[in-house]
This record gives sequence, C-alpha cells and structure tokens, in this order.
Amino acid sequence: MNIHEYQGKQLFREAGVKVLDGVHCQSVEEALAAYDSLGSKVVAVKSQIHAGGRGKGNLYCPNDGTLLMEGGVKIAFSREDVEEFATGILGHILVTKQTGPAGKLVSNLYVESGCAIAHEYYLALLVDREEKSVLIMASTEGGMDIEEVAENTPEAIHKVWVDPAAGLLGFQKRNLGMALGLSGAALKDFFRMVGSLYDLFVANDCAMVEINPLVRTEDDEIVALDAKVSFDENAEFRHKNWGDLRDLSEEEPTETRANEAGLSYVKLDGDIGCLVNGAGLAMATMDVIKLYGGEPANFLDIGGGADEAKVQEAFEIILEDPNVKGILVNIFGGIQRCDIVANAVLAVSENMGLEVPLVIRLSGTNFEEGRAIIDASDLECTSVETLAEGAEAIVGLIGGGQ
Repeated sequence: MNIHEYQGKQLFREAGVKVLDGVHCQSVEEALAAYDSLGSKVVAVKSQIHAGGRGKGNLYCPNDGTLLMEGGVKIAFSREDVEEFATGILGHILVTKQTGPAGKLVSNLYVESGCAIAHEYYLALLVDREEKSVLIMASTEGGMDIEEVAENTPEAIHKVWVDPAAGLLGFQKRNLGMALGLSGAALKDFFRMVGSLYDLFVANDCAMVEINPLVRTEDDEIVALDAKVSFDENAEFRHKNWGDLRDLSEEEPTETRANEAGLSYVKLDGDIGCLVNGAGLAMATMDVIKLYGGEPANFLDIGGGADEAKVQEAFEIILEDPNVKGILVNIFGGIQRCDIVANAVLAVSENMGLEVPLVIRLSGTNFEEGRAIIDASDLECTSVETLAEGAEAIVGLIGGGQ
C-alpha cells in the first residue's frame, strides 16, 4: 500500500525526522494560501501521485493529450509562479517512467518551503527477504534514478543490513554517514535521522521508505526533501489508521474491488485473462502463457477455499478489462473443488455472457464432476488436461503466438 509524499512527511515529523514546512492542497486557491502562510519566498510546488520520477515527468491535458508542462515538481519564486504551476498541474495527467504511458490524474499538490541545498543524497530502507533483514541503502548521487546509479557507478551505493534481533547499531549508522562523506554536525544529524527512520520503518510495518533527495543544507542540517513510503498490506490488521491514509483514486479500481472480495488480483498489460487457485500456480500459468507467445492480462488467485460466489466475482473482474481477448481457467483442486468452479463458470456465462474464447483446465478434487458439468452444458469452451495444452490453446484461439 502506497501513500502520498505529504502523508509520508507527516509520519516523518511524528518520528522526529527533519522535513521542511509544507501544506497539502487540492485547489489553486489553497496553493496560493499555502504560499502566503509558509512565509518562504521560494517554494516547491509538487504534484502528488503514487509514482516516482515526478520531477522528470510531463503533464498532459486529459481531454486532447496536449503537452502542457514539463516536470511535475516546480520551483516557484513568487506568488504568480505558484498560481501558474498549480494551474498547470492540478486536474492534468502526469506521465513518468513509473506511471506508464497512461499516466495518473493529479488531484493533490504539496507546497513546501525552500531551503539552501549544499548537497543531495539518496536514502532508502526496504525489506531484503533473502537476508531476512532490513536493508538500508545510501548514495551521494541524490536526485538521480537509483537504477542509473547502480548501473553506471555501483560503488556510489553503500549498503547496511540490519539484524532484526539486534536492531540498527550505532557503528552502522556512523559508518553509513561517513561513507557519504559526512562529518561534524551533519554526521550527527544523519546519525539521529537514520535511527528515527529505522524505528518508523519497523513500527509501521513498512515495505519501503525512500528519500530522494535527502539533503545537507548550507547550515549542515540533514533534511528529507522527499518521502516515498509503502506499507506491507499483510500487517493491515495492526494499523487501523491505514484506511485514512489510503487514496483509492490512485489504485486500479479492479484491484480495489478484488481486494474487498478477498481475491489476490494484479492488473497487467496483456490480453489473456487468468483465473487460478494458488499464487504459485498463478505465477506458473502466466509463465507458460508467455512461453507459448501470449501475454497475461492479470494475476488472479482465488485462493484455496473460494465458494461459487467468489469465483463468479473473479470472472466478472477479469471481464471488466477491455483488453481481455480470452480467458484461461487453471484449477488444481485441493481444498478448492473443481465442480464449484465449473458451476461458477456456467453462472457467469448465463448472467454476463462470454464473448471471448474460454479454455478450462480442471485437475484434482472433483475434476471429473467439474468436467462433466462443463461437457453437459451449452457453454462454448475448450477443455484440456494439462497447463501446457491450455496455454497453447488460448494463445491460438486469440490469434497470438509466435
């Protein structure tokens, strides 16, 4: 689960991490009032979307696709600049490397005070599952895409792995700061900040905290100029306040609907809908589809104990995607019974109508009963015995493949 920069900055303030004064705005009038209240001649006018690369993105008119402005983060030197930038950003589509060509509609702004920057750094905390620890990465190359830094100057990225039993130790914080070339007051400030960020990361069950840039000011203060924060949704039961932080307009509607229905669904860019039980089997299904030259339109795991209603909901979610040209059902019955899936498929075909090719592979618990239900119906579909046969069949039916 991602949150906006202005929300992350509030978490930083509460944790004792230094940030600049800023105001969340949703209109040009609010942006102008924010400029007046901040008392800083220079401010940053920042678009707020759940994607990185905002400063290097482009803003387009949502009606005709006209390029309106380069950059979703602008530095304003006057009230007139704030009005111009807020007008050019709000209500328009911001396209960055992370949004894809469709971009995201900007409905929120963050107007933040300026500061005198002496140097920009990169800092991130994330879960390293292989090492079973929190990884802290820092670099002197702040303001750049970390992928470019890793490719071109990997020696500029410094890493620390934190033993969850011991926590972040003093020498790790000090060594990381010294690796960035910090000393004196700046090193002490960094020492405190990294400790506070680690505590915040653990207490809030974060999946990632990224600050790009983290800056050293001309007064040797270490300040977070960015706040990209995401949470591990598996810990949602421990954090009742997450509902207040969630911006559903930033999330894929079908993914939100699937989550509410208890389904694991991720929308992809392909044209073959996948309905599978089990995350591992779902991943294997997508891999085999690609092996035969197709492109999956989604990851969808209905789980081991889905009833007929949940399976029907899953089908409806798949069919909401206008890019779907065909559907592959791959069920390996364990807890999930194949006859339940078969009945759900028939119910969906009667209620909604299936206008795209359908391939069904049923195996495991009650697979014979499930196949008998499908075979006895008037449903137009292709029944197969193996996953490879299913992938090859659906790719061929939609005219794909190599």
